[in-house]
Amino acid sequence: MALDRYNAKRDFARTKEPRGEAGADGGRAYLIQKHDARRLHYDLRLELDGVLLSWAVTRGPSLVPGEKRLAVHVEDHPLAYGDFEGTIPKGEYGGGTVLLWDRGSWAPIGDAKKGLKKGHLEFTLDGEKLTGRWHLVRLRGKPGEKRENWLLIKSEDAAARAPEAPDILEERPESVKTGRQIPDIAGEAPGWSSKTGAIASARDKTAGTKKTAADSAGRSAGRSARAKTAGSPSPRKPRGESTMQKGGTPPPTALEGARPGPLPDFLPPLLATRVMAAPAGEAWIHEIKFDGYRIQARISGGKVRLLTRGGLDWTARFGAAIVDALRALPADAALMDGELVVEGAGGASDFSALQADLSASRKDRFILYLFDLMHLDGADLTGCPLIVRKAALAALLDGAGDPLRVSAHFEEDGALVLRHACRLSLEGVVSKKRDSRYVPGRGRTWVKSRCAERQELVIAGYVPSTTGRDAIGSLVLGYYGPDGLVHAGRVGTGFSQATAGALMRELKPLKRKTSPFAARLPAEAARGAVFVAPDRVAEVEFRGWTADGSLRHAAFRGLRDDKDPREVVRESGGDAMAQAPRSKVRLTHPDRLYWPDAGVTKAGLADYYAEVWRAIAPFVVNRPLALVRCPEGIAGQCFFQKHVWRGAAKAIRLMPDPKAPDDQPLVSVADLDGLIGLVQAGVLEIHPWGATFDALEQPDQMIFDLDPGEGVAWPEVIAAALEVRARLAARGLESFVKTSGGKGLHVVAPLVPKADWTVVKPFTKALADEMAKDAPDRFVATVAKAKRTGRILIDYLRNGRGSTAVAPYSTRARPGAPVSMPLAWEDLSPEIGPAHFTVLNTVARLAALERDPWADFRAAAKPLPVPASRRRKRD
Repeated sequence: MALDRYNAKRDFARTKEPRGEAGADGGRAYLIQKHDARRLHYDLRLELDGVLLSWAVTRGPSLVPGEKRLAVHVEDHPLAYGDFEGTIPKGEYGGGTVLLWDRGSWAPIGDAKKGLKKGHLEFTLDGEKLTGRWHLVRLRGKPGEKRENWLLIKSEDAAARAPEAPDILEERPESVKTGRQIPDIAGEAPGWSSKTGAIASARDKTAGTKKTAADSAGRSAGRSARAKTAGSPSPRKPRGESTMQKGGTPPPTALEGARPGPLPDFLPPLLATRVMAAPAGEAWIHEIKFDGYRIQARISGGKVRLLTRGGLDWTARFGAAIVDALRALPADAALMDGELVVEGAGGASDFSALQADLSASRKDRFILYLFDLMHLDGADLTGCPLIVRKAALAALLDGAGDPLRVSAHFEEDGALVLRHACRLSLEGVVSKKRDSRYVPGRGRTWVKSRCAERQELVIAGYVPSTTGRDAIGSLVLGYYGPDGLVHAGRVGTGFSQATAGALMRELKPLKRKTSPFAARLPAEAARGAVFVAPDRVAEVEFRGWTADGSLRHAAFRGLRDDKDPREVVRESGGDAMAQAPRSKVRLTHPDRLYWPDAGVTKAGLADYYAEVWRAIAPFVVNRPLALVRCPEGIAGQCFFQKHVWRGAAKAIRLMPDPKAPDDQPLVSVADLDGLIGLVQAGVLEIHPWGATFDALEQPDQMIFDLDPGEGVAWPEVIAAALEVRARLAARGLESFVKTSGGKGLHVVAPLVPKADWTVVKPFTKALADEMAKDAPDRFVATVAKAKRTGRILIDYLRNGRGSTAVAPYSTRARPGAPVSMPLAWEDLSPEIGPAHFTVLNTVARLAALERDPWADFRAAAKPLPVPASRRRKRD
């Protein structure tokens, strides 16, 4: 029995802790108990399979992303323990004082049982104090060690805090059940007391009359946890019993601003106005902006309809799961506002993935995030303050679970929330006045601030693909102004091979002989274009507008069937910007798909490098380069190349190797033209030497490639990078970190180019060998794959003469078009994996950064410490 260990450790004749009996499966209660025993700690408990999985977190949870807190796995506890608060007799197991510090619900990301078995459980918390995404990562045990140690780690999200922010443990020490603190409970306490058993506090007895309806609804997750841990079969209520009427709380019509009214057939949505910066102040709350379809969910007498923002009935498009979940809610009539999304591999909503699922008739990944409640069981709630509507919505969805989710809100400064969103390459933030009423139409009580420019544009034509039959190569776009349709340029990347074909089939029947634009197009803009009736709308992400009114660095995100083309205007914001550097190199077949899955074309890659040129140039200019070429894209043949090829662009420089003057010259670039010349040749990875031609025998950097073996969790790779950093710092060297774009991390130390390769490589080998010797269960310094399972290879072999490593900002020839991305050390987080950044989201991230995390890379260079034995040999 799962609770045998729990029962064996306790004498229930002396302690009134609940006896261990397994409960019903299917719940998702979460709680943390502050436990002042031999030493103060915090017990994390997650409900799974009728018991509470339990970890003793020695220092308590931290909201600082990446900060690791030891969590010792202890015996499972019964569900009834989730309501325990009181004292355990001294001398008994766990003797001391227990305070219910937080409670709510949790949701695994992926399969919880597989995650536990693998040793990496990723999940979200929806508690009264802790929210957002978390990780539990199991550490490899030492020989003879009986206890199972894990690490509790907060992810980088809007609920995270900076290291200098207040500690949640000090800021909120009180019980969520009684409001007391440890000293108040130590002698006698509500809940289970070791002296008197079950006690009801005066606070609990009067809570129903003293709390407002909004307070009650806002604590819905806590009620769910209490219902489950008390042994009730389910927190769900039969249809017809409104959540707001539970426990004697007022019905919906009693909420502030509510009034009786019939359920509307459809309510035009409240639309957010675009602003450049998220607002600050206590009057605002902030939600993550989703990347999906705006959906109004209508429930009436057991019938569910899903309506677009234009009132179209799309119920049949999204399958039965969402409809069934809405039908099961405890309401006879309701109208809710939300966004239907599909989440990508990184956990963020992804409109392109949503479009792909709809095209493939796949319906198992849809999630409906709900963020407003306008009508409930005969009550018109549009006149209620937003915060009251959200509380009522949370109560209505209490315990519902996927595919329905409540859109959480954050009360921190808007700029901080937006900054976190942009660092994670999310779309942006919607800020809402907490006292705002629900008024259809676009107003200023809801505003949206974005990490990247994005808006709908009308498709006015297309250019056929030059590399594939019956596919488009690019779209001709526009928007409506006072005089008609205005030209906005073209988008030639962002559509996969399947999407390019589907767009051709969609647009071909709409062909027309004349241009739909109000003004005559310049010859270059009209060249090759097939014009169509302006009946379709595309969503496009872009960097900004050029001075002549064209999109800059644009990428297609999907069709917007829910938008009337006549409503498409140029949104505020996104003013004309300085043009990115332009190359004189001509691209042949610019619509060739280099990454078919991500829809990144040759032209899209060239645009990307033009945008990041100033950042990548110091790491690729005037250096020998090794290249991965895939002339047909990653779906074709790829090969590693160190020397020039026939037909190479003239801008690619050829430099002789002083130590091998008779060999073929080395490949190099001096400017953007050289880099775009590589793009033209199908170069998808750029691997420079760690030295420039100015000092080819004295490297100006050294690199440690942390390559995880099978079974190594990502937080362990982060911990390894931090350890390399610490060991380099102990030797007087600064270091910087970047994702590899593959599986691991690269730690790079800038050097004053004095020591030669015969010194640098042994130095890196010694450090790698040292780490492998100190922790042989975690690290290896040998490349043999047989020795790497469960360990991290500290690859120092990148530091020999002629050896290379992928450049910062270089793309990788892997699915998804990932990029090797420089990070600040504080950016390291379980949220940002090795391939998190791609051609499609990197430019937006760089634009959102206040400062380049590698801005001081060259200034931080130090001479390599040379061992005395080496100095004597050299002398």
